[in-house]
Formats: sequence, structure tokens, C-alpha cells
Amino acid sequence: MTSMLATSDIIALTHQLYSLRQNGSQVLTDQLVSVPGSLEEAIEVQNQLSKLEGADVKAWKVAKSPGGDPVAAPLHPYLDNLPRAVLSWRRAMKIEVEIAVELCQDLPVRTDRTYERADIEAAISNAYLGAEMVWSGISEGGSISFLAFLADRLGNTGYVRGQALPLAALQPGSNFPLELRLNDKVAFDAAGRHPTEDPLTWLCDYANDRSRPATALRAGSIITTGSLCGAIEIPGPGNVSIKLGEYTGLHFGISEPARRGG
Repeated sequence: MTSMLATSDIIALTHQLYSLRQNGSQVLTDQLVSVPGSLEEAIEVQNQLSKLEGADVKAWKVAKSPGGDPVAAPLHPYLDNLPRAVLSWRRAMKIEVEIAVELCQDLPVRTDRTYERADIEAAISNAYLGAEMVWSGISEGGSISFLAFLADRLGNTGYVRGQALPLAALQPGSNFPLELRLNDKVAFDAAGRHPTEDPLTWLCDYANDRSRPATALRAGSIITTGSLCGAIEIPGPGNVSIKLGEYTGLHFGISEPARRGG
């Protein structure tokens, strides 16, 4: 496939997205210096942005594009079950309560057959309660250009991994009472449900994507699987408290962003 973007366009978009993230600023899609024309270009920008941010490739989110393509993006910053985790707030930031899984074996790209759901389950050693912060430097998110949103790490702006959940929480059709409190005010109190009714859907799809990087889905990776409560806006800094069924809770802080000069 011939790239529609020159290397200079990819670099310029990478630095624009990086600057927007650093400053907590947003622009309209048509104000981007360039827009990816293919998944390959979007992923190349995402890779370059992740390097600038120092994103660790241990933790990823999986999703699906409007066209049905499996996609992934690194989670950064990724806070691993810290007793006093704190993430920075920014205007229009949202939270998604999710289940993350840890791989205990590699899931290499297969060209001779597909991964069945049982194969994916066998590669998972642990499940965890987690919370993803979602914010994009593109004010419309992915509604105008999903490829630009993919380049912007699918809007991830932080992740907190909590304590372990029983692997039974991954079964299709599972739903559990989910309570989310922001500054002690109830923001969600209902059954937590994955959008596809199966938390492993998008991971299975991504595992079977033969165009994904050969280095993806290695043992030790943490993969978050999709929101159980949609995306809920966080109105300001404060405390976040999550309880999923009878299993476990997750508590962390959202702080004022550091002021940057210039």
C-alpha cells in the first residue's frame, strides 16, 4: 500500500498530538496538520507518539474500528495497583470501568488457523478490575476521523489497575452490580455490562488480526477489554471509588494538572 502521508506529515501530526496532550488542549479534526489515510499510517503516528510520551508497551487497550478492524493502543500512564495512585485531570476527561487480563503465554500471529475463545482463555492467568481515563486532543474524538483518533492512542490518557477478579468475571453474559463514585457522588449504579456481552470479544478479534505486530500479545502483557459502564465525564479533580459486585474495590485520586509554561 502506498502511503498518502509523507514522513514529514507523520512527524508533524505526531508532534501536534503530543503538544495537545502536554498542554491539555483540543482542536477540531480539520485543524490537524494532517489526517491518516490508512490504519498503517495511524499506527505509525501512534507508535511515534508513544515514544515521545515514553509509553510502556506492557499494557494495551483493544477495540474495534467503525469498519470492523481490530485495533489496539498502549495505556499510558499505567499505574499498577498502587496504594495511592493519582492521575491528572483535564477538562472533558471521562472514565471507563473495565476488566483487564494478564497473559501468561504468548499469542503469536497465526497464519494457519484462528484462535478460538478457549485458546485466549487458556493464555490468561489473571483478571483485574481497572479504570481507564479517556481524553483526546481531537475535540470530536473519533466521530470525524477514527484513524486520527487511533493515532491519538484511542483517547487513552491513563489507566489504574486494581486488585484481582475471579476469572469467572470473563464469562460471556456476565454482569455484576457496579458502583462508581466521583468525589463521593454516585456517577453510575447499575449492572456493569460489556458492550458485546463478552469481555474477550475484542481481544479475540485482535489476536486473529494477521496484520498486527508480531511483538503484540506477549506473556506478561496487560490487556484492558472494554467499558462496563460507557464513558462517564469526570467533572473535576477529586477521589474515584469503584466497587464491582462482591469482588473488589478500586480507589484512586484525580489531581489538578501541573501548570506548564509557555
